[in-house]
Amino acid sequence: MTPYSLAFYMDAVTTGTLLGVGPADPPDRVTEALGSSFGEHSSDRGSMFRDYGLAEFFWERTSGSDPWKGHHVTIQVHRLAYRDPELVNAAVRARYGRFTYRLRFDKLRRLLERRGVPLVEIPEYSCNAPYFRTFLQPDSRVAVTVIGAHGEYSTPDNLRVGDVYNIQTSMTPEDEAARRAQTG
Repeated sequence: MTPYSLAFYMDAVTTGTLLGVGPADPPDRVTEALGSSFGEHSSDRGSMFRDYGLAEFFWERTSGSDPWKGHHVTIQVHRLAYRDPELVNAAVRARYGRFTYRLRFDKLRRLLERRGVPLVEIPEYSCNAPYFRTFLQPDSRVAVTVIGAHGEYSTPDNLRVGDVYNIQTSMTPEDEAARRAQTG
């Protein structure tokens, strides 16, 4: 993996942002940073997401007259295993260069720990265990989900145990507590 794509993932986990935009930013600000090449889906229930290929931004609002409020961002690392280089947004590619098709969790974790950025394992939802494992960066509240085991329908065939599945901002303390309570 190129050091540049590793830098992208390390920046995302450390800061909870992509190119300086994160889950709290409104749609217009995300468009300024990442450009206008995205797929958009909105529902009449007050939710919207924009798919930039590798990254998805999610917003919600209570009524059509309210501004969009950011909910979370998911970096869909597993999509790179399909070997489509166009999945990486042009602005991200311009800043970080070429991306490889897999991200090994051990490598990412080791590099983050060298920078003093720990990842702590938290319980996985029972329907996902043992196929997925989740690690939280306590300061940025970013969660890294890793392939833990292969199951017939649970994990993509093109990923290996130990590959990062996705990276998501921002896991709330309530989300973390709910996960811990289900296994407690």
